[in-house]
This record gives sequence, C-alpha cells and structure tokens, in this order.
Amino acid sequence: MKIILARTVTIIFFVLAMIHFYWALGGQWGFESTLPSNEQGIKVLDPKTIDSIMVGSILLLFGILYLFSLTLLKNKILNLIRNNGLWTIPIIFIIRAIGDFKYVGFFKQIKGTAFANLDTTFYSPLCLIIGLMGILLIKIKNKKANDI
Repeated sequence: MKIILARTVTIIFFVLAMIHFYWALGGQWGFESTLPSNEQGIKVLDPKTIDSIMVGSILLLFGILYLFSLTLLKNKILNLIRNNGLWTIPIIFIIRAIGDFKYVGFFKQIKGTAFANLDTTFYSPLCLIIGLMGILLIKIKNKKANDI
C-alpha cells in the first residue's frame, strides 16, 4: 500500500512538473485556464517563463522526495530534510485547497470564471488529495517504523 501511495504521488508531481516545463517552453495548452481572474475576467497573475521553470523545478523536487520517501537513509541530515519535507508538502497542498478566500481554493469568493470552475472541480480537489495522500503515507511509514 505505501509503495503504491508513494509512487502515485511521485507520478502526480512529475506530470505537474512536465506541464510547467511545457509552459516554460512556450506551450499554451491549458495555460489560460490555470490562471485566476477577477469578476471582469482580468487575470490576477502574470507568470513569466522563469516562474514556470521555478514551479516545475519545485514540483520535480517534490516528486523526487516522494520517489525516495521509503528508502532507508543512513545520513541523519538527509533523513531530517526528507522527513520535514514529507510533512511540509501535504501542509502546503492542504492550505492551497482551502485557498486564499478570494481567488483560489474551496472557500474562494470569486466564482463563475473559467478558472474558478476548474478550481472547484479539479485543482482544489487535487491539492486536497495530494495533501491527504502525503499525510496517509507519513502515517503508514511511521506505523511501520514503530512496529519494528
């Protein structure tokens, strides 16, 4: 179960990273619908190429962290970094799912835009699922460690 969970989260992060790198290389598929807008339809974010590269790189690092989340590390510092990351990532994604109470998340005020509709049906649930899967993986991993 824990291997399937870790690999699933890894694949999700790798796919999200590839999409961001695709955008960084000039791809347009799906780009406009991922940007929140106000009631008038004006985008509230204007990401640059470097932003897509940075987000893609972070998502890639998250995927790598989950790829090696079950590996036994002998280095205590790397173990500490990994374990802190395994807690930090789910928290980030659960906070994203909750949102900023205006443009993104389950509790957003701006509704009815293309982004808001996709955010409600896809983006926020995906963030919540990532967060819950991350916490579940930690719980399973810690339970196994305590059983030893």
